[in-house]
Parts: sequence; C-alpha cells; structure tokens
Amino acid sequence: MNDDGTQQLVHRTEVVMNNLNPVWKTFKVSVNSLCSGDHDRKLKCIVWDWDSNGKHDFIGEFSSTFKEMRGAMEGRQVQWECINPKYKTKKKNYKNSGIVILNLCKIHKMHSFLDYIMGGCQIQFTVAIDFTASNGDPRNSCSLHYIHPYQPNEYLKALVAVGEICQDYDSDKMFPAFGFGARIPPDYKVSHDFAINFNEDNPECAGIQGVVEAYQNCLPKLQLYGPTNIAPIIQKVAKSASEETHTMEATQYFILLILTDGVITDMADTREAIVHASHLPMSVIIVGVGNADFSDMQMLDGDDGILRSPKGEPVLRDIVQFVPFRNFKHASPAALAKSVLAEVPNQVVDYYNGKAIKPKCASEYESSRTLGP
Repeated sequence: MNDDGTQQLVHRTEVVMNNLNPVWKTFKVSVNSLCSGDHDRKLKCIVWDWDSNGKHDFIGEFSSTFKEMRGAMEGRQVQWECINPKYKTKKKNYKNSGIVILNLCKIHKMHSFLDYIMGGCQIQFTVAIDFTASNGDPRNSCSLHYIHPYQPNEYLKALVAVGEICQDYDSDKMFPAFGFGARIPPDYKVSHDFAINFNEDNPECAGIQGVVEAYQNCLPKLQLYGPTNIAPIIQKVAKSASEETHTMEATQYFILLILTDGVITDMADTREAIVHASHLPMSVIIVGVGNADFSDMQMLDGDDGILRSPKGEPVLRDIVQFVPFRNFKHASPAALAKSVLAEVPNQVVDYYNGKAIKPKCASEYESSRTLGP
C-alpha cells in the first residue's frame, strides 16, 4: 500500500488447481520491492479462486506487514484469517473464508555496489580506442580523430565523460590505454592491442588527462588502417581479470571502455571473448562514435536476447553495454556517463553474489592496505 493510498502489485503466486487447501511455492522478493524497505508498511494480501473463463472469484483478503511476517523466521508459523468483507456484512455467523499460513520466512542479505566499493573493491578502468582508416585522416577536419584547437572530438568527449566518473572508484588513477586497427612504429605492422603511450611494459596513463595526452601524442605517429577487431583487447583485459579470480575476494573489478566508429569485423571471436569474460569480474562498455550502422553492437549488448558464442554457449551474465554517442551529441557529459555506466553496479553485484563473495568490511580493508607516504 503506497503512502497516497494507491496499491501496487509486488508479487503474484502461481495458480494451484483444484485444491481447497493449496500450498504455494516458496518465492524470492527483495524487501525493497516488497515494501520499499519499510518493514512496517501495510501489505495487502488478496486470495482468488481461479476460473478458466477469467471471471475469478474473490475469496478474501488480509493485511499484514513484513515485520509481522518475519515472525516465521523463528521456526513458528504466522497465520491470518482471510476475510471477505461482503460475507462478513451479510452472513451472521461468518468467521472467515479460510486461514492463510506462512510456514517460513528467511532473509538473505544481498550486498550492494556501495558495500563492495566501501569494502575496498577497486574499479580497474581500461580504455581502447579505434584507429581504423574508416575514421578518416586525422589531419582532415572531417575526421572523427581530428584534433580541433578549441573543440574536443567525439572520442575525447566520450572518453572524458565516462573516464571522469570511473576514476573516482580507482585509487591510483592510473589507466591502461590501448589502440587497435592501426599500423604502429617502428615497423608499422598492424596491431589490435597496442599501448597508446608506446610503452608495452607499462601502458598506464596518469589520470584521464594522461590518457587524453597519450591519445593526442600518438595520433601523428600512427597509420590508420584496419580491420576493426576488438576481440584481442577484450582477451587482454580478461587475462588480467582471470588472475583476480584466484583471490576469491572482492578486490578488483575490471571495466573495459571501447570507443569505436564502426562495424566490427571479428564478430565470431568477439562473441567468444565476451562469453568467456562473462565468467570473470569484468564489464565491457562500447561507445559508438560517428554515424555508422551499429546494429551488430546491439546484439553484443544482450538486452534483446541472450548472447551466445559461435558454439552456442550462452553468456553467464550480461556484461556488455553499448551506447551510440550520437544520441548524446547535444546532451551533457553527465547524461552520457549515466547511460553508459547505468548497468555496471548491478554487473559488479551479480558477479560477486554469484560467486558468494562478500565485500570486505571497511576495517578489514583499512588494515590490509599498504600504507603509502
């Protein structure tokens, strides 16, 4: 029952056929959706007799609270009289239309994204930028990689909008940044996972500003080429994420931000890589830059159906979020960041809850940190 007197359906049981003493199945519901987290909020329970013609018969109702239902946690039943107000008014000896019994109530704590962050879980943020020839010559003002003296291009806008949010969850503010689809010095072979600072031993950049500077510095030294293969960079980050699984602690979660201008050419390998990564503490965010056809990206997102590998193996959980930058061209950076990062907190919680990994408590985290200067 809402504060304004309106009613909102929070659960409907299955139908038990041809049974005057039905036993309904155990069900799970979050306390938040059940009663908005208010254990004293009034809950109205209505019982019907199902009819095949759709004209179901109202049997009766009762009111309770979650606080009252919690009484069934202590090994005792909680019960209510199911009352039909019409019968109660008309029938002199009417007592009730039956008794509803709650046999058992259990509370299972689901940890939140904030619980994991407060427990010391670090977001390891990695950037991958598309340097394929379809972006256009960076020296040409029509290029998606054109560096305008006063106006950041779409790559930079997307990078800064998302990166500045993610860096708040990363204590060292050091971000690995890679490029793909370009010929790189000194031998100008095509690479799909090169460090944009050209330091393969340490691809990290200091803060988002460091990534921006590395991006601007590397552009004149590259030959934009192709094809658009993103599986190698997903596999590179997945390798780091797989090393984290051995700890069985919520210490590091990996987010890969891929900025790309077009249709990917290694779709089969990418699907395989995402299915593998769905078993790891990892999420993939893809921001589509420019006006290309991004219909393949929507398939990777998995919102319209379960993504499968070429062999038919489904993803364990949805880890990909795709956002076309053109939808946010005239919006604030905060609006883009909100859309891009909307699913990440649930993805983090789903991974750790699925592995039954609890967050470290704050005091435990503090004592395990290496003290710096």
